[in-house]
Order: sequence, then C-alpha cells, then structure tokens
Amino acid sequence: MANSGLQLLGFVLALLGWIALIAATIMPQWKMSSYAGDQIITAVAIYQGLWMSCATQSTGQIQCKVYDSLLQLDASLQATRALMVVSIILGVFGLAISTMGMKCTNCGGDDKVKKSRIAMTGGFVFLIGGLAALIACSWYGNQIIRDFIDEVCKGHWGGF
Repeated sequence: MANSGLQLLGFVLALLGWIALIAATIMPQWKMSSYAGDQIITAVAIYQGLWMSCATQSTGQIQCKVYDSLLQLDASLQATRALMVVSIILGVFGLAISTMGMKCTNCGGDDKVKKSRIAMTGGFVFLIGGLAALIACSWYGNQIIRDFIDEVCKGHWGGF
C-alpha cells in the first residue's frame, strides 16, 4: 500500500482533473468556425459547445444561445453530452470512495487491507470516468473532422 503522501498526491491530481473535466464540459469552444465574408471588418467567429452556441464579432460583442431542444441535436452531440455527464458523476463517486480509502481518514475502519481495497476501487472508478470522457472527446472530435472533410470534398469536387 502506498504511503500517505502518494495517496494525497493522487487524490489532489484526480480532484484537479475532475474540476478540469467540469470546465471542459461547460465551455462552448468544442467546435469553432469563422466567417469573414467579403470584408474582414464584419468577421464572425462561431463557437459551438455541448450546451450552447456562441457568436463573437470582430468588435468584441459575444452572443450565446442555449440549444432549444434535445431532439434537434446530432446523435454524436447527444452521446458526447451523456458520456461527459456520466464521467462527472463517476468522478463524484470516485472522490467519495477514494476519500474513504485514504490512510489519512478514519472512514472505513482501521483495517489496512480493507482501506487499500477501498482506495483502489476509488481509483478504478476515476479511471472508468476518465475513459468515458476520453471516448466522448475523441468521438466528437472525429465527427468534427469527418464533417470538415465532407465539406471540403463537396466544395472541391462539386458534390461527389
């Protein structure tokens, strides 16, 4: 079983990763595109996230709109949203389980073998949550790349 310092370091890193996961889920910068038109003065940057889309003009004005209906969203976006929420929930459970299994807490009794198994279980819950987030981000990124390639091929080859 690891010493208390390593357990505490692992717990702090897992906590920071969980906070970063929440921040990444909330941010609207999952998909970015821009439109300059004929004049660069009226350039618009469009940000699409899991929960809302935002438009930023070159003047600095930002307008955001939350998605109206779950039914109008793509299947990949719905799956990404679900996997990210599942990952956050698994992170909560991982935090609770890991806290009980750490050497520096009194939860779970004084049995060292029992506490080490509880801490290990918390680590596995964190790993499963991280895997869910990794799958979600990779899947959504792959969908963005596929859409981009389809747009380029349609524009270059005339729709073939």
